[in-house]
Amino acid sequence: MNTIAEIRPGQSLELLKELHILTRDGKLNQDSRRKLKQVYHLYQFIEPLLEAALAAQHPAAGMTLADHGAGKSYLGFILYDLFLKSRSAGEIIGIETRGELVTHSRELAARLGFARMRFLHLSAEASLASPELPAQVDIVTALHACNTATDDAIRFAFAKQARAIVLVPCCQAEVAATLRQNKNASFGKTSLSELWRHPIHTREFGSQVTNALRCLLLEAHGYQVTVTELVGWEHSMKNELIIGKYTGQPRKNALERIADILDTLNLNELRGRFGLAAEQLGA
Repeated sequence: MNTIAEIRPGQSLELLKELHILTRDGKLNQDSRRKLKQVYHLYQFIEPLLEAALAAQHPAAGMTLADHGAGKSYLGFILYDLFLKSRSAGEIIGIETRGELVTHSRELAARLGFARMRFLHLSAEASLASPELPAQVDIVTALHACNTATDDAIRFAFAKQARAIVLVPCCQAEVAATLRQNKNASFGKTSLSELWRHPIHTREFGSQVTNALRCLLLEAHGYQVTVTELVGWEHSMKNELIIGKYTGQPRKNALERIADILDTLNLNELRGRFGLAAEQLGA
């Protein structure tokens, strides 16, 4: 099959090589062809959000997307290449705690000529008040942000009044650890504890509960939530995609639902994490 026919017009071949989607001689093999399909599949969910954010702005202003816990900023580079590169305004900001990855991303953006990409070496806490970031961000993404890094991205999105949030959560360990820690007490509290009695179920159930609570928290802050699967991500079991679109109409019983779930599952020490210690979280 013709490699170029599978790549969208105008895409940076150098970027695709950097992402190991193209081989160094510019070819696609079976594995890289699957990666390219995955990239396009994720992009189809994000593109309408970018279009909506751009349409809501003054033409000269463009839109701002913040990739929180960006790692090597591969998602940001892909979105810039496929969407912003052909437009005259808008920027993508990568936020990352590891300085060497920030340096690498800056060097790659300079090499590719992606002038409207910035990379900030900031902790999750520092990103909330950093003067290097605008007061309002249109879209916040977090791709495979491990454990509580996804929650950091949600908190950041609330603080920046994001129009949309795109999350692919990863390695949700904290809830599972708390379920495990409280297991003996939970046996006497609820028969539902049978759902996480076995270690493998503890991990899986903990992940499910974590993402359900995140969705409720988003709804409590006025986001309409869609949860779907990233088809074809065979290399990772973490293929759940959560998209929140701000409507300004909070779900009235969302916080009550969170409280009830945490109490039923004997997870009350996590109330603060899911917005119950301070209901104005991120406001």
